[in-house]
Amino acid sequence: MPRLFNFAAGPAMMPEPVLARARDELLDWNGHGLSVMEMPFTGDVFKEIASTAVSRLSALLGLPPGYRVLFMHGGAMAQLALVPLNLAAPEVAGDAGADYVESGYWSGRAIAEARRYCRVEIAASGEPGGFTHIPPQTEWCIRPEAAYCHITTNETANGVQFPETPKLDGVPLVADMTSDFLTRPVDVSSYGLLYASAQKNVGPSGLTIVILREELGGHAHALTPSVFDYSLQMRNDSRYNTPPTFSIYMAGLVFQWIEEEGGLAAMERASEAKSSKLYGLIDGSDFYCCPVAPEARSRVNVCFKLADETLDDVFDKEALEHGLINLRGHPVLGGFRASLYNAMSEHGVDVLVEFMADFESRHG
Repeated sequence: MPRLFNFAAGPAMMPEPVLARARDELLDWNGHGLSVMEMPFTGDVFKEIASTAVSRLSALLGLPPGYRVLFMHGGAMAQLALVPLNLAAPEVAGDAGADYVESGYWSGRAIAEARRYCRVEIAASGEPGGFTHIPPQTEWCIRPEAAYCHITTNETANGVQFPETPKLDGVPLVADMTSDFLTRPVDVSSYGLLYASAQKNVGPSGLTIVILREELGGHAHALTPSVFDYSLQMRNDSRYNTPPTFSIYMAGLVFQWIEEEGGLAAMERASEAKSSKLYGLIDGSDFYCCPVAPEARSRVNVCFKLADETLDDVFDKEALEHGLINLRGHPVLGGFRASLYNAMSEHGVDVLVEFMADFESRHG
């Protein structure tokens, strides 16, 4: 069996040095005689692990004053409900609700979930173009009374990514950053709240990172479960209930790895290099195609199709034989998808590009 290169959209591959360190520390963390998985979350040892993870993440992001990092349960899917419950409660926002930009599959899921809890208005939608571009901000309709405006910075299923942060006047910007979090620098001060589940670029599944402006806490709907109330979690340093302790430990190791690799600027350079190679092959071919407009293409989820879809199963089988796994696209959209998260090496992309060129030469 050849060496495996895992292009899964998530849970995704993790940096090998991180996995090796976790292996070495699994039974005995730092001479304490027990695994991180066995540590009481209220104990000083785990508090140190969590505090160090927060500090490393804050340094990577250049976290401005007045913002807090929360470690929460439930994945980004939970946040689709928790954002409106915490920020758009009728007793605070009245009937104004929130505005959402629809850019693909996951923003559509966010809209559907938010409508269960508050009024939702579509500020802009890429649906008329088949979600192959980001609606220009000049076409957005943001209501000044909206509690927030929500975007999905990278559509994992559609391969569409915001090239830059939108600038809003007065209305807090909220973002699901799950799939491109920590792949490039981000100006946190431009956001009221951002969230990302861990299983793309941060660590194993089970952990969700929420970063919010402190003043946005304390306004949760009366029916919001206590463990999902941002203000309660802030007051308790993400320990109102038992947090996903091992996932937090792993995230801290990933944050340290990113630091050692050169920080978010280095992650961005690597992301640009990897995606440029793959898009270059696709655009230079009549055998493969990517429908997304070049200016909106995701650097972390490269979606493509074969011109002859009857070859899909053959492509998948041969890719597996070359150690290239989990390349199938989202089940709803089909095609193929290469997820180029931080842990994917440029060498892995080179192997994929070489295979795709060879496959075209034999089947094109």
